[in-house]
Parts: sequence; C-alpha cells; structure tokens
Amino acid sequence: MGKRPARQVAALCFRKRKGRVDILLITSRQTRRWVIPKGWPMPPLKDYNAARREAFEEAGVEGHLQRKKFGSFSYAKLRLKDSLAIRVDVYLFEVELEKKTWPEMRERERRWFGVDEAAHRVQEPQLRKLIRSLAK
Repeated sequence: MGKRPARQVAALCFRKRKGRVDILLITSRQTRRWVIPKGWPMPPLKDYNAARREAFEEAGVEGHLQRKKFGSFSYAKLRLKDSLAIRVDVYLFEVELEKKTWPEMRERERRWFGVDEAAHRVQEPQLRKLIRSLAK
C-alpha cells in the first residue's frame, strides 16, 4: 500500500474560561463517536478557511482560527467495502460565538469537555496528543 493517504482539514475548537481550557467535540454522523469538525479541502478556499467552514457547518461555532497548521493526525475512514487512510491537518480555532442554529444541528451533538475528558473521548491517539498539548 504505497499510496499517499487522502487528506482532510479540521478545526480543534477551544475556549478559555476561568483559567482552564475547554474543548468542543461533536458526534460523527454514522457512528456517533466524539470527533472534531473536519472535512475535505474545498478549493479555491485555503485549508484553514475550509476548516473554519467545517466548524460552522458541523458545530455551529465562529471565532478566531490560526492560519498556521497546529498539527495532524491519521485515521482509517471506514467505507462499505474497505477503509481509506486519511491524514487530517488540524487548525486551532478559538470559539467566540456559539450559534443557536447551524446546518448540521439535527445530525450531530456538540458538547464542551475539559482537556483530559476530551482526550479520553476521542479514539485517535495522535488527536488525543494534540488535545492534551492544549493544556500547557
């Protein structure tokens, strides 16, 4: 399997409150696992702007997104007959506004977690590490 992994972009949404960092997770549509908002690149949008759009569509949040990639993680996207290796480029997104309504609100749940709890809830070890690094 010498093929390069497919690529997605994601927003690691966080807020600072009373000296602590909270992480916003959403449920995936099919398996209801806790994940961060992510999707495919959307040319001609820059990757960070595609990540911003995913954060709005999937989690209903707006805020300040860093243009420099924060990190990346890999996962296997399960499909009907096989799985696809995907590398996800992650951008930090400081949430300033949570919308009451958003495009995918009926398809997903969104919830704030402390850093340790958020890291515990996601399945991907590399994503867990990225989340934990925000506590510093």
